[in-house]
Amino acid sequence: MSSFGQYFRVSTYGESHGKSVGCIIDGCPPGLQLTEDDIQPQMTRRRPGQSALTTPRNEKDRVEIQSGTEFGVTLGTPIGLKVMNEDQRPKDYGGGGANIDNFPRPSHADWTYLEKYGVKASSGGGRSSARETIGRVAAGAVAEKYLRIAHGVEIVAFTNSVGPEQLFPPTNTHPSPSSNPAFLQMIDKITRQDVDSFLPVRCPDTAASKRMENLIADFRDRQDSIGGTVTCVIRNCPSGLGEPCFDKLEATLAHAMLSLPATKGFEIGSGFGGCNMPGSIHNDPFIRAPAAVPSEGAAEPPRSRPRLTTKTNNSGGIQGGITNGAHIYFTVAFKPPATIGQAQSTTTYDEEEGVLEAKGRHDPCVIPRAVPIVEAMAALVVMDALLAQSARQSARALLPVLRNTIPVSETNNDLTNGAR
Repeated sequence: MSSFGQYFRVSTYGESHGKSVGCIIDGCPPGLQLTEDDIQPQMTRRRPGQSALTTPRNEKDRVEIQSGTEFGVTLGTPIGLKVMNEDQRPKDYGGGGANIDNFPRPSHADWTYLEKYGVKASSGGGRSSARETIGRVAAGAVAEKYLRIAHGVEIVAFTNSVGPEQLFPPTNTHPSPSSNPAFLQMIDKITRQDVDSFLPVRCPDTAASKRMENLIADFRDRQDSIGGTVTCVIRNCPSGLGEPCFDKLEATLAHAMLSLPATKGFEIGSGFGGCNMPGSIHNDPFIRAPAAVPSEGAAEPPRSRPRLTTKTNNSGGIQGGITNGAHIYFTVAFKPPATIGQAQSTTTYDEEEGVLEAKGRHDPCVIPRAVPIVEAMAALVVMDALLAQSARQSARALLPVLRNTIPVSETNNDLTNGAR
């Protein structure tokens, strides 16, 4: 379906070459200061035409708030966000002598959409286009502002690999980045400003970024495409989030990420490399955490017990499907964009063999533009889980304290006292 989330529910709409795209957000808390200026920066990071390595489609992706706010403050009612398509070219996909609409494009969603619905959008893949992600990014920006103000949550993604070029290649010593001190140091401090200083690739290393840029340019010049991976870190996420057994936080993160166009893989924490580590090394021992410093204006209640953290973080900030307060980090794999400019031997809808020469404007690699999209989906997951836990904690706080239980005011995930 076209909706994601239960408590912070987002429904996206629009096709690649329709009049507009956007979303409806249901469940945003009232009283949040919100204008287009809070949303536009992420839209601009996602938009096409950013560099010679992306599609030349010229869209400014200006977001408009249609409902749900008054005088720049959220009302608690559904928020409507709209972006007009200004540079759509449906003729590139059929008519005018183009033959692309006669073929299901190899590895695209043309055939499967037709099989499912009995009709499909003829222009640019319709809902299967990456242009659908505009609504996700807009909604994610709203969620991020709340998370940042209420809990100091920081979400930063970056390009980790393009084709064979990797920022942190596995080694015998460090089969997973989770054991690599350089990786752990990076995710502890990296900011979006750091990432964007390495445009156009958004890989935060000068040498690796240049190698990736040259690789993408080579595939672009050959009218081909290449895939890669995006890594994301979520810092300052409250502990206690996640809904076992089927909605564990890593499960909802995987759901969110694998719902994105062109995704083919997801790993969290030590990931697949962690399979090569013995349990004696992979286990994350608990230690007493440093004293929390309340954010300005946030009251930190006294605790009768120390707050714990882990000495290592191979778990990626989640244990038993529930956040433990450590950094959450994960990596998402994206395949090469399906539509390429090279002639490809394939078959028409009428079962006739032929040659497809795709027209239109397409990214040779989606990775640089996928960075803010991954951040947005991470924000939606955390926001939904946070509201679910807030409802549980609020309900529990109304009950009398029982013996041999930990009062709400002493739990690590008390969400009623602002950022830690």
